[in-house]
Amino acid sequence: MSRRIAALAGLLLATSAASLTAAAVEADNLVLPPELTEVGARGTLDLSVEEAVALAIQHNASLRAERQQPIIAGTFAAVERAVFDPSVFATVERSREVTERVSEDIQQNFDVRSEQETARAGLRQTLPTGTELEISLEQDLSESNRSPRQAGTRAGLSITQALLRGFGIDTNLVALRQARADVQASAYELRGFVTSLVADVESTYWDYLGARRRIDILENALEVARRQSREARARIEAGTVAEVEEAAFAAEAARRRQDLIDGRAEARRLRTRLLQLISVPGRTRFERAIEPTTPVATEAAPLDTAGEYVDLARRRRPEINQARLELARNELEVVATRNGLLPRLDLFVTLGQTGFGENYGRAYDTLDNRNTYDLSGALEFEYPLGNRAARARDRRARAGRRQAEASLENLAGVIESDVRYALIEADRAAAQIEASAVTVRERERTLEAERARFEVGRSTALLVAQAQRDLLTARLDRIDAFIGYRQALIELYVADGTLLTRRLIEAPGDRSPTTPWRD
Repeated sequence: MSRRIAALAGLLLATSAASLTAAAVEADNLVLPPELTEVGARGTLDLSVEEAVALAIQHNASLRAERQQPIIAGTFAAVERAVFDPSVFATVERSREVTERVSEDIQQNFDVRSEQETARAGLRQTLPTGTELEISLEQDLSESNRSPRQAGTRAGLSITQALLRGFGIDTNLVALRQARADVQASAYELRGFVTSLVADVESTYWDYLGARRRIDILENALEVARRQSREARARIEAGTVAEVEEAAFAAEAARRRQDLIDGRAEARRLRTRLLQLISVPGRTRFERAIEPTTPVATEAAPLDTAGEYVDLARRRRPEINQARLELARNELEVVATRNGLLPRLDLFVTLGQTGFGENYGRAYDTLDNRNTYDLSGALEFEYPLGNRAARARDRRARAGRRQAEASLENLAGVIESDVRYALIEADRAAAQIEASAVTVRERERTLEAERARFEVGRSTALLVAQAQRDLLTARLDRIDAFIGYRQALIELYVADGTLLTRRLIEAPGDRSPTTPWRD
């Protein structure tokens, strides 16, 4: 019979293990760029946009902090899994007693000396079926000067089974499944953070590159304005033009100098921002110069249809996958609260087999040879009148599920609008590249014509300066068109959730959520 007790306990434990390992989720916080980038401790940083992103992934302090979140979430899942871990227990007790008793036959006192040893060991486990299982082996030995030495061994099995409230694997695995959903949600949260960081690095890189190109244009414009001011002075001294013509060129040179001061300051601010994002090692990192090496795109690539980008976004955006997990989490809460509406009805069963002998070995050997056993059972019922607390928890859980469903529906609409807005901006930025080229070409022709008229006295310095200002604005707008197109593509790829995939960056959360309990 003791073998049957062990076999029954083993079957229950095996069932528990199978149900617990079916949907394990590992915490993943690994983020890898396509290639690692090494830089020196000093000197100018010659960086492509890909190298800037790789450095940010390797060194950014905010990302290092964010990468701990999946690990933290994983510990909560481990804690919930530990609820169903078996535990070993053991107790050892020894007692000695010396008493006096009165003999009823001879009416005399006599000493009674007795010693007793008890040892008990076993295994306890809570199973996801709503079962509390305990299997134990107990041995005791008693010896007295008034009775023969006797040892006993008992193999026992105790089962407590919830029959209504607390019954079933789905009910008892709610907390564990919610914790595992939180682990997946933390992976999507990390992916969203990495996406935001990469987009920020790339956008700042292009802003800085654009600022450097604007400085080149402004320096050239300042040199042209100064040269024309000198030429105007020479003509005034030669008496070929009036003295008032110099003022327009001088004012233009002063204005270009102001613009150059602002442009250089903006470039320094962007360089500082980029250095902070990539977080290169070294105490003097903010003093290092950056030389962008990625060329500016002069042509726009064809774009897909809005529907294709929207379909990608619905599958790949971290926010919508997080919202799906939140809905699944609320559905699990409804499972728990619905079960909580039931009354508590528990079944208690205790089964034991006992062997006796003059010592431990003999008592153990007789476990299967003697027809000595104990068996008991009981039922316990409990139900709070009104059951208000359980009903309130169930209403709250169902309202939370409806709220999560509405939030998911709203987020799907927001994501689609984000994609369509980003696609409109990308189309606009692409069109501006060609349009700005035409504007620059026409402004150059206008300036040449105005200079030719000025040479023959048919125009004024003010009109020439105005034409130069228009050309400068057109050239700056062309740089802005290049940079704006790059940044519009970044925003589009953020909106459809594919930025990291397109950049070949490995990060958690690249798959759809797994919720096997809903299948």
